[in-house]
Amino acid sequence: FGSHLMKTEVGLGIQSDKSGADYASIAARAEECGIDVLTVFSDLMFQPPLFALLEMARATKKVRLGPACLNPYSMAPYEIAGHIATLDLASQGRAYLGLAKGTWLAAVGLEQPKPVVMIRECWEVVSRLLSKNTDGFSGQYFSLAPSTAFYFEPFRSAVPLLIGTWGEQTAALAGRVADEVKIGGSANPGMLPIMRAMIEKGANQINRNVDEVRICIGAVTVVDEDGERARTLARTEVAMYIAVVAELDSSANVDPDLLSRIKVRVDQGNFEAAGKLIPDDVLDLFAFSGTPEQVAAQAQLLIDAGAGRVEFGTPHGITPARGVELIGTRVLPLLNR
Repeated sequence: FGSHLMKTEVGLGIQSDKSGADYASIAARAEECGIDVLTVFSDLMFQPPLFALLEMARATKKVRLGPACLNPYSMAPYEIAGHIATLDLASQGRAYLGLAKGTWLAAVGLEQPKPVVMIRECWEVVSRLLSKNTDGFSGQYFSLAPSTAFYFEPFRSAVPLLIGTWGEQTAALAGRVADEVKIGGSANPGMLPIMRAMIEKGANQINRNVDEVRICIGAVTVVDEDGERARTLARTEVAMYIAVVAELDSSANVDPDLLSRIKVRVDQGNFEAAGKLIPDDVLDLFAFSGTPEQVAAQAQLLIDAGAGRVEFGTPHGITPARGVELIGTRVLPLLNR
């Protein structure tokens, strides 16, 4: 990815709940408008992201593509390696891999011990399989017997690694091994210097320049010419994410009582009621919403604060197609990157 001082990328984050034709249409239009990266989420009980990514790879020629994020608790590293190698083949070298601890896995009975070790060992297995290193590997959780290798030829011997995290130890790991870090569920410029400092601790351990690690920051996005309508929908869409990430943001200072009341309604499945509790200033920390001009102004604050990529997430607009169109034709031209 190169230095975060290079041109800031703009990406779309897409939920995997669509048809193949919809993915292809969104991807083709996004690339035509100048979007740099297409990400598909890997949230619990949605379609596995590979299907969507392959459809988008077929419909595009330039954009980078990847899942954000796969986790080594619900998918074994050799399967992750196979998926990302397949995407890299289909896209002719445009794939990136996103890894993270994962969220909501307790719902399927999965514990998540030692995420830093799990992610580090997962990446070690993936890297060895892609590079055809057959020396074998023995870790605390994962291993490869000597001579273990793919029965097909990967397109590249390595792919860029993104690590999704809010945590200090995982960010430090990213400073040692990753090309990019994603702060998911945030539109808060105040998180960027905090995250960069955490990444730098890891980078310093191997005498690496911290500027080699981009920071991607992305959140729920609803853009429409009717700004109030967009912000109303954004409140409903972002409520479940605020319930997870608001307390992770040390710079947001969200009122604990407000957060507790939001969580109660989210737990009840009443996202609209939860959203109605979210004030404007909190909404702007965790979602992009409003008119194209309002959304562009939010994104510009992140660019000016040093974001290496700004990612506009699902649902994009009142309808996905209209949201993508407005992001591509109305928001992007306003950004100074």
